Amino acid sequence: MPRVKTGVVRRRRHKKVLKQAKGFFQGRRKHFRKAKEQIEHSMVYAYRDRKQKKREFRKLWIIRINAACRLNGMSYSVFMNGLNKAGIELDRKILADLAMNDATAFASIVTQAKAAL
Repeated sequence: MPRVKTGVVRRRRHKKVLKQAKGFFQGRRKHFRKAKEQIEHSMVYAYRDRKQKKREFRKLWIIRINAACRLNGMSYSVFMNGLNKAGIELDRKILADLAMNDATAFASIVTQAKAAL
């Protein structure tokens, strides 16, 4: 078998990894081995956090809805039960946006939820 030198292939692979490591701290962006290790960890974190982001936003929406409900004299769980009984199918993202930006519309939804109970 003929001898194969890896000069061009290795350089391209290293350049690709170092380009991904741009912005990392000290040797993690300059040294191939450290950069490669950090890239692998970063990819794991990115995958994990794409899932966690959904959880975090849902938590935030629930906190905002709860705060707005309490301003209208109702707790979050009772409010959600009232929405289900009233047949109002708004998701938490929309409800949180209404609670933040349009308090009068949210108050009318709260009154509808109270009436359904």
